[in-house]
Amino acid sequence: MQEGFDEDDIKLRCSGGDRKAYAQLYTFYFKPLYRHVFLFLKSKEASEEIVQDVFVKIWENRIILSTVQNLKPYLYRVTKNLLLDYLRRLQTENRIIKMVSPETEPIEDSTSDSIDHKDYMALSKEAISNLTEKRREIFLMRTEQDLSLDEIADKLSISKSVVKKQLYASIAFVREYMHKHGGISTGLLLALLKAL
Repeated sequence: MQEGFDEDDIKLRCSGGDRKAYAQLYTFYFKPLYRHVFLFLKSKEASEEIVQDVFVKIWENRIILSTVQNLKPYLYRVTKNLLLDYLRRLQTENRIIKMVSPETEPIEDSTSDSIDHKDYMALSKEAISNLTEKRREIFLMRTEQDLSLDEIADKLSISKSVVKKQLYASIAFVREYMHKHGGISTGLLLALLKAL
């Protein structure tokens, strides 16, 4: 343990809302958590973002810190959960982008598959058309123009976190819309839901 870092004292003070103690916690654990996440993602930006989210979550739930037995395993568990959430969102985004991108070709295995794909594409376009104007714009910039979150943020003069929230909300809406309006085969819907 680093000199001057009393874990029990830090937990107690943080749980009481002491920002100085929180800053000490952040300083002490940011780099090890960052290195841990970076091993999986190999992305400086994504790793920093996840670790920042970890500390936001810790602060939001600081009241429970006083009940945490061992701080280090607790922080790594929170980090693991947010890393898994990030990977699931990434998988969802990539799956939807792949399915609604203009160059997607219909499946040629059978007439039934081809019809299912056409139904799916029509329903996905309908879902996208029901997005709010801003969400639709962000969604299409990502899916059709293949712009990164940073590029979208620059073009729209908004923060990357706003772009990310709007994009994830769009993806969630499209998924829910397609689930509710089920104009596609059960098999394809189940495959989509499993992938998301």
